[in-house]
Amino acid sequence: MRLSILDQSPVSSGHTAGEALQESMKLAQLGEALGYTRYWIAEHHDIAGLSCSAPEVMLGYIGAHTKTIRIGSGAVLLPNYKPYKVAETYNLLATLFPGRIDLGIGRAPGGSAEASLALTDNFLGQVRKMPESVQELLHFLHNDTPADHMYASLSASPVPAVPPVPWILGTSEKSAVLAAENGMAYAFGHFMSDREGPAILQSYRKKYQASTRQQQPATIVAVSVICAETTEQAEELALSANLWQIQLAKGEATTGIPSIEEAKQYPFTPEDAAVTLERKKKMVVGNPKEVAQQLRELQALYQADELMLVTITHSYEARLRSYQLIADEILMKRG
Repeated sequence: MRLSILDQSPVSSGHTAGEALQESMKLAQLGEALGYTRYWIAEHHDIAGLSCSAPEVMLGYIGAHTKTIRIGSGAVLLPNYKPYKVAETYNLLATLFPGRIDLGIGRAPGGSAEASLALTDNFLGQVRKMPESVQELLHFLHNDTPADHMYASLSASPVPAVPPVPWILGTSEKSAVLAAENGMAYAFGHFMSDREGPAILQSYRKKYQASTRQQQPATIVAVSVICAETTEQAEELALSANLWQIQLAKGEATTGIPSIEEAKQYPFTPEDAAVTLERKKKMVVGNPKEVAQQLRELQALYQADELMLVTITHSYEARLRSYQLIADEILMKRG
């Protein structure tokens, strides 16, 4: 089983965005030391509790403080940007860190309607143009724009010896088909989807059209995971992330990821409890053996090539410990 890290760079209550970003760098370094395959960092805009609005900036910083782990975006929200600029940015990263750069692409807004308006004049229009934008981006990444295209003479320089590896990130059949039709790798967000994920990945593999860039389909499933020495400790740690999600939905999130103590004191309504129960069905929470078993079951269910773990806890130490325990139980024992 290959495991990777998806980092939303959470800001815990009582801490700052600057501290959260430094913790993200520490997480990437730990992931490299533990044998995780790749580290991706997400893009969000003005969401309370999340600190990274520019993955490309963080990747330059993280790349300079790591040596071997693949690093990438999870994801660049393409409707906010011109494909040429994205290609230039990630080609530059691939030039600085050869053979290590992934370019995850998504279509979500990553923030409020106001944030989308501030980023682009016509977000919904750009979403509708997503298939064309993806093709344009791929041509820029591989320097193979058709001769009759207006950009035929244009290169997204610097052109690296090893191009970034593009991935489509999504939670629906539509995103899976987009990846398949373009011969791209596909990452499915199990932790944020109510869709029938295994069927979506099966459809992706069935419809996959081999390209000169990538002959075979490749899949990642992103899973929300919290691991601790005991099941009880892991469930207690999960209280913070579950309350934070409720606060986001209610517009109450103002100070970041709440502490366990704040979660225990929160006046949960019956509706809150129902939402939390549904959310927990998408999470993997437990001790190392329980988590390893559930992850193996998910991998088998999805027939995924790789699982990518996202962990939100109030304690930065507990988050690092979660990844450590999982690596000890799975990565150190494989083979």
